Amino acid sequence: MTEDTQKTVHWSFWLIGAFALLWNGLGSMNYLIQMTADSLDAYREVEQAIIADRPAWATGAFAIGVFGGTVGAALLLLRKSAAFHVFVVSLVGVVVTTVHTVSLGLDFGVGELVVIVAMPTVVGAVFIWYAKYAEGKGWVS
Repeated sequence: MTEDTQKTVHWSFWLIGAFALLWNGLGSMNYLIQMTADSLDAYREVEQAIIADRPAWATGAFAIGVFGGTVGAALLLLRKSAAFHVFVVSLVGVVVTTVHTVSLGLDFGVGELVVIVAMPTVVGAVFIWYAKYAEGKGWVS
């Protein structure tokens, strides 16, 4: 990165990076809360079923998805190109977790399908795209 490139980083880079950190940080907090048995009562019935029936491999994928995304967002804000690769690993974790959730055959409403299934996958893919875009602009190296 040249000094000139550092000065021309668009303000949206910081906004999107902060959003990525917030989004994934909340996901990481959600993971930690779900690991506390006492917290299950606070979740809706469908969410309780997902958490209660989640095998270790799906729990691990969930951890990779959310903690990987948090690390990826931090790397993006530090302007490191490794953010792209970490976001890819994070999305793999999200997809594995999503496949497990859908395979449970629970009766999801439209809102739950959007929030639990579609949104994490789409947002994760957008973070991957943006990390590559920022690299192409010279904002990360």
